[in-house]
Amino acid sequence: MKLLFFKVTGLFLSYLVWTFSIILARSRSWHVWEFDSKIVPIVFIGLWEALYFQKFNVSGSIVELPMHSKINSSWVISDEIWYGQDLMLLANFMMSTVLIFGSVALWVSQIKAPYPGFLQLCYNTAALFLLLSCSCTMISVSWNFTVEFYGETTLDFPITFPVEREMLTKKHFSYVFPLGITTTVLSLLSATMFSCETCPVKRWTLVKPLGVANC
Repeated sequence: MKLLFFKVTGLFLSYLVWTFSIILARSRSWHVWEFDSKIVPIVFIGLWEALYFQKFNVSGSIVELPMHSKINSSWVISDEIWYGQDLMLLANFMMSTVLIFGSVALWVSQIKAPYPGFLQLCYNTAALFLLLSCSCTMISVSWNFTVEFYGETTLDFPITFPVEREMLTKKHFSYVFPLGITTTVLSLLSATMFSCETCPVKRWTLVKPLGVANC
């Protein structure tokens, strides 16, 4: 029963990490900037897209509408955004691999199939890709946080953007860094549980030949 708990918990944490990784990749809060502007007071910048609320005068009434801007070649893309895109894509790809191997390992162990070597391969692969995935996530969020609050990012808007970088007055702390740390910790816990699962498999692999020899 204890072994089943570790297997299910490890897989559940992997799915949770995968969900958090997708949220991070799709988030528009990697940079949250406030500007000295009555038209666009704040801009939310993600890895691929920026969101801001622009005020328009419609028939004498001020209307605030959400606007989206794709981060493309017209932007001055900073290194933390440029490499962050690749790192988060890589992290999510590796998490998909983790879920496949983790799910297969749980299924094989539940039907009690006599494939200890295959089980060990699945658990080791899942643990390895979890470690690689959490490394990508940790590098991305840490780099972004450090540049944002302790350095100077080179990220800049296109010429057609309604505000200019020089109008920036304040940088807001967002949920991206804490969520990235949480994702990393959960990844390490899940990897530890998958690694622990290889111990009973190894013992079973060693005991089985002895049993066969005694027969």
